[in-house]
Order: sequence, then structure tokens, then C-alpha cells
Amino acid sequence: MSEPVYAPVILAARGAFGALGLHLDVRGGEHVPRTGGAVIASNHVSYLDFIFVGLGAHEAKRYVRFMAKDSIWRNKVAGPLMRGMKHIPVDRDAGAESFRVALEELRKGEVVGIFPEATISRSFELKDFKSGAPRLAMDAGVPLIPVVLWGTQRMMTKGRPRDFSRGKAVCITVGESLDVPPGSDLDAVQTDLHARMAVMLDETIARYPQRPDGPDDTWWMPARHGGSAPTLTEATRMDRQELLDRAKHKNA
Repeated sequence: MSEPVYAPVILAARGAFGALGLHLDVRGGEHVPRTGGAVIASNHVSYLDFIFVGLGAHEAKRYVRFMAKDSIWRNKVAGPLMRGMKHIPVDRDAGAESFRVALEELRKGEVVGIFPEATISRSFELKDFKSGAPRLAMDAGVPLIPVVLWGTQRMMTKGRPRDFSRGKAVCITVGESLDVPPGSDLDAVQTDLHARMAVMLDETIARYPQRPDGPDDTWWMPARHGGSAPTLTEATRMDRQELLDRAKHKNA
């Protein structure tokens, strides 16, 4: 299939990775099927995550169609790129339509990428998951593939200045797929997915080749791993306050 937008974007991204001197460690790419539909579920720690999840599927020569909030499509630069790469806009007030489009793409044999946490994790730990990924995999009859990223938060994440200084490392771990046959207990599948990804996250952090430079550089490490990032409880409280502030601003 011709990809007149996606293919050049990947080439440009790889050029940027080289210019930034990124140390990429991709493991488990063989778990992405070379043909047929699949749902990829990834953790979410950075605004750049979709780029790196896509790298996890590179070994299988697959293009990932991401489900992302529809506001990106209204951006003059990002919008045409998102359409050209055939990503799937998500209107959180009308989620049924985006689910239908994603299901249709999966049945066509596409790989669809989802961030089941929905928003970036301030704690860099796994937040609670939304139920869309297991349901899509079951309804489409395709495998559900867990992916974990680590290091992307050091470049561009919520509440921190951008930092594209050279030499950072990024680890990408693709796990074994989960089968979600018809009639599956989706809550149980979601619990299993979360548990698997939590183990993958700890393993990926453990193998990450870089550590904070000093006490002022511990913000990108989870509190549970000795860093100064908010705990999961603190981050949840911050997310709730942000939603309240946003609602007040909207109604003002």
C-alpha cells in the first residue's frame, strides 16, 4: 500500500533521531504481526509517544493508525499530517463514531494504536485504563499487543519545558499479544493487560541505560523508583484539578 505521507514522515523522524543522537533500544518487534489487524496498547508519558510506538512496529513493516483527540486535526500543520497518515480522530463527547472507524480499519487488516490511559501520566506510572482496547480487539477478532515506552518523557511531556538536547536514550518494549476471543470478560482482559504492562514498565526502567545527572534531574523518574515525579495518587489529584479548572473556564 502506498503511503505518500506516512513514509516521508518516518524518514524525517529518523533523520531527527540521528540529529538528536538518540540511543534507541527496541525489543519485541517480532510480536507485531506482519499481516492482518492488531490493536497496540501503549503507556503514555510524552507528547511524542505515537512516533516511538510506531517504531515498535517497524520490524514487521507495519504502519500504525493511532486514535487521538480530534483537536489535533484542527491544527494547521498537524491536521493534514494526521489525515495523510490515516490516523483516527476521537471526539470524547461522541466516542462511538471513532470506535466504529477503528473497528472498520482493524477489519481491513490495519494496526490501530491506542493509549488506554487516554492522557499523559504525570507520575510516569500506569494510570487506570479505559476499556476501548480489549473491546476493539474482541469485536475485530485481532490480537491485543502491549507496548511500553521509556525515556520519551525527558524530551516533551506535560508540565515540563521541552528538552531536545543530544544523547538521550529511548527504550521501546513490545510484549507478547493477548487473545481476546468472543465473549471474553473484558474487565479481566483489561486487568491482565494492565498487569503485564506494569511488569514490562519495571523491566524497561531497569534496563534503561541512563540515570538522572543529579538531584535536580530526578523529575523524570517515578517516586517508586527513587525519583521526584508525583506519586500516582498525587498525579491523579492533579489531573482531577485540571479537569475542574478546565470546566470552570469553559462555563465562565
